Amino acid sequence: MNQTVLRPFGPTKLQLSPLGLGCWQFSNGKGLVGKFWPVLEGSLINDIVRTSFEGGINWFDTAEIYGNGQSEQLLARALRETIHSDNPVYIATKWWPLFRTAGSIGATIEERIRLLEGRTIHLHQVHQPFSLSSVSSEMKEMAKLAAAGKIQHVGVSNFSAKQMMEADRVLREHGLRLASNQVKYSLLDRRIEQNGILETAQQLGCAIIAYSPLEQGILSGKFHHDPTLVKAIKGPRKWSAAFQAKSLNRSRPLIDLLEQIAIAYDATATQVALNWLIHAHGDTIFAIPGASKIHHAEQNVKAMHYRLSIDEIAEINEVSHFAVSK
Repeated sequence: MNQTVLRPFGPTKLQLSPLGLGCWQFSNGKGLVGKFWPVLEGSLINDIVRTSFEGGINWFDTAEIYGNGQSEQLLARALRETIHSDNPVYIATKWWPLFRTAGSIGATIEERIRLLEGRTIHLHQVHQPFSLSSVSSEMKEMAKLAAAGKIQHVGVSNFSAKQMMEADRVLREHGLRLASNQVKYSLLDRRIEQNGILETAQQLGCAIIAYSPLEQGILSGKFHHDPTLVKAIKGPRKWSAAFQAKSLNRSRPLIDLLEQIAIAYDATATQVALNWLIHAHGDTIFAIPGASKIHHAEQNVKAMHYRLSIDEIAEINEVSHFAVSK
């Protein structure tokens, strides 16, 4: 296993790799959001998990909604079949709140634990801020699970700055802190820098987990070099505005810069984009790129094994702002 410099995860005692493996693509084609990705063979999932772990990733992010539990189940199987039980591995999952009340958090936790084969849930997150209950009620239910030893830490996903503050306030009443907010963040989507989410995370000392850190693969540059690949995309992501010709033209200077900087590190645009993400704001940002092929996992882990200079981070920062401007 490659040595990766671990970092503290928000206010918790967890020491995690800057990158985790996002496991949405392990949905097995099930459920509404599971159709976003093609079905992956079990042996391929095992190889992706093994490659990620051996490359230095020590945590995996999944969710109830990913294939109606299929992602949790397939991840647990892959961990059992590929990683020795003596090795520390950390798991984050999420409760799906839509059309549910906070009571569902406790009512569904045993299913999460069963599908994860009894593994510890190190981070349990509220997947969206939309439910039939208040943030306060959700955090109180999460606190009950922590007190019962069902989960270790509490996080949220897609919460606003105000909702983050409320979540942390309630958790404090139970001797806990908000560990993280999982949000969309990349060089092509920097909204959390303007809407108070990043500032609030820094104020609270909680981590940011960046999902879609490569903007559905756009930051790899492959769609810029061969726009016909957009037509080959399966699932709804092909209709994203970022894949339109106008958007690709606007982000091309950023891709050119990423590729130019990559040369010095014997790296790729993908790896430089991820490296920027996990270092541009100190050690507070974590990212969860996915991988549906082995070489995707190989690309991911190599992004952790060097560090961009301050000047390179600043240059990427400047060009990125142009790429996301309308």
